[in-house]
Amino acid sequence: MSTTAEPGLRERKKAATRQALHEAAVRLAIEHGAERVTVEAIADDAGVSRRTFSNYFGSKEEALMHGDFLRIQSLIEMVRERPAGESAWTALTAAAERFVGELGDLDPQWVAQTRLVRTHPSLIAAQVQTFAALERELSAEVASRSKGQDPDSVRVRMTSAAFLVALRVSVHLWQEGPPGRGLWDVVREALAEAGRGFA
Repeated sequence: MSTTAEPGLRERKKAATRQALHEAAVRLAIEHGAERVTVEAIADDAGVSRRTFSNYFGSKEEALMHGDFLRIQSLIEMVRERPAGESAWTALTAAAERFVGELGDLDPQWVAQTRLVRTHPSLIAAQVQTFAALERELSAEVASRSKGQDPDSVRVRMTSAAFLVALRVSVHLWQEGPPGRGLWDVVREALAEAGRGFA
């Protein structure tokens, strides 16, 4: 039997366990409230041990935010796929439009999760931390489109941070806004405002 397939299988199993823990965390938080959910309850619901949970996530908040982490990672990949000659903000905006378009019919569980986040300070902090963890990765893409600027330069980091904050705020405004307004309409407006200093 070839051993080359084993790492792929192992990684798929790890990803499945991580996803199961995330889904259990979200489900329990929606049903019982985030403050009442424990790591033990999440592990039990996912059918794993407390120790296994700790191998994947450092806290219940981190488990809850895993979906956001994956979504932003996919968005960064969409930025990478934009034409090399595009300016940073143009590439970011185009990737965001594609990202929102591919969300399609929004997952009711994700919508419920984002509403849940807004009512719990610890989850808001975890969401900010999740976005910040990916900011450096996004900054590398921004820098590559910014005339060779250092990924740690103030302008590059500000561009990345402004983009991510605009997305996060857009989702909240969209949920609070009148029914029928599309998410992309809100995101487009937010990015236009945020991009005035970066376009």
